[in-house]
Amino acid sequence: MAEIPSEWLWIVVVGFIVAFVLAFGIGANDVANSFGTSVGAKVLTLFQACVLASIFEILGAVLIGYKVSDTIRKGIVDTSSYNGSEKELLLGNLSALSGSCVWLLVATFLGMPVSGTHSIVGATLGFSLVARGLVGIDWWQVAMIVLSWFVSPVLSGAVTALVFLLIRHCVLNKENQLESGLFLLPVFYGVTVLINALSVLLDGSELLQLDKVPVYGVVVLSLGLGVGVAVLVRVVVVPWQRDKILANTQMQSPQNTVTETETEGTRQNSDPQDGRHGSPASETGLPANGKETAHAPGQESDALPRESEGLRYGSVNFTKASDAVTIGKVGEDSDEEQLIAEDSSDRKTDDQTPRESITDRPETRQLFSFLQILTAVFGSFAHGGNDVSNAIGPLVALWVISQERSVAQTSSTPIWVLLYGGVGISLGLCVWGRRVIQTLGEDLSTITPSSGFSIELGSALTVLGASKLGLPVSTTHCKVGSIVTVGRLRSRANVDWSLFRSIFLAWLLTLPAAGLVSAALMAIFTAALDL
Repeated sequence: MAEIPSEWLWIVVVGFIVAFVLAFGIGANDVANSFGTSVGAKVLTLFQACVLASIFEILGAVLIGYKVSDTIRKGIVDTSSYNGSEKELLLGNLSALSGSCVWLLVATFLGMPVSGTHSIVGATLGFSLVARGLVGIDWWQVAMIVLSWFVSPVLSGAVTALVFLLIRHCVLNKENQLESGLFLLPVFYGVTVLINALSVLLDGSELLQLDKVPVYGVVVLSLGLGVGVAVLVRVVVVPWQRDKILANTQMQSPQNTVTETETEGTRQNSDPQDGRHGSPASETGLPANGKETAHAPGQESDALPRESEGLRYGSVNFTKASDAVTIGKVGEDSDEEQLIAEDSSDRKTDDQTPRESITDRPETRQLFSFLQILTAVFGSFAHGGNDVSNAIGPLVALWVISQERSVAQTSSTPIWVLLYGGVGISLGLCVWGRRVIQTLGEDLSTITPSSGFSIELGSALTVLGASKLGLPVSTTHCKVGSIVTVGRLRSRANVDWSLFRSIFLAWLLTLPAAGLVSAALMAIFTAALDL
């Protein structure tokens, strides 16, 4: 390790501090993209999300984060224009880190999910415009990045829509959702592991020397892992989940619920004190003659549910319709489902109509809860690989330039710097992540485990594909695009369009806001240090 020149040392030290704060801000804002839907669907607690994110954000940063980091630090600005002015480039990268950091912290305080990628790109352009004007900026690369901002939410929404429509057709529209879901469970797990393995192994971690594995070896190994996991899930997980879900469903059922086998108008119920039988009306809600009494409009009976009301699972009423969701009131005894309904009814759409209550059946909810945890981990891994570059791209430039004393930056991204950024991201989520998690997981749209699984898998596939291409797409845009798409597929009233407009406005402000802060700092450095 070469000694850093004394006149550059303070820049590197301050750069490391600011980069960690920036990683903290990215964690508080962007990691909500990975676990916001899981927390919003009540599949994970915030504490559980923090633990899982801490593990898989760091793994993603170390295993697949270096490629996008190279794009951020060398692909936007032509560093050769700074030959002989290494100190100026160091200060420029410090300005970029600071500008991005300030905007992300402000956006997180406001609870707005913005793009860390937009922020760092705008900040990089800001300092470069002050230092070199229009010279040295790779406008084609900038154009491709800007295009990806608009393509990523649309593409992610399309992928997520396909996943959700497949689930709705194959599972949610079936009479026996549990068995249909269990049948496809090995496929869901196998495909998820297959794609995740490809993303890690294909041109993968230099730390594990996976970049030297031939393509055919990567494909064979990934397929083997996917098939192996699918078989394991079929043999072990499926029977275990069937027993667990059926047991939970039986526990939720009221003790005095009339079963389908009771066809008589009354049910015998012996009284141990006097031997008399209970009144039919007291047991079924029917009069002594066994006929159902009339009710006033809007008044509901406690008797057996009419066919139009659907079947009763546990304490929640669900319609028999082939739609993937249940819209309406939930049972009074179901605390968890009623919480979702209450949260939904409190929110208003742009036409001031209450948000419709959208829930999964209890057995479907439990089934997709396991899958949503897996896809949340998948998304966290993808986020660590893609967005750690936003925090440590300029920091790597600081470090490599100070070591090589050249703007060429021929060294690859150090693994320990990726780890440093991953730790900062994880800490940001744990300390300050609740604000944006609430916006994405609860306020923008009502999330259920089935829709959450679709959202997380679709957006993670998009981000991982972009990471392997070296294109720094926005995970925020991908996740918001997926949430809005699935919410719109289920019901227009299931999306808070006014909030979506506010988020979109924040997206538009991100690049110029971060760029202005960075440009101002670079102007101050230039004037103060006579560069």
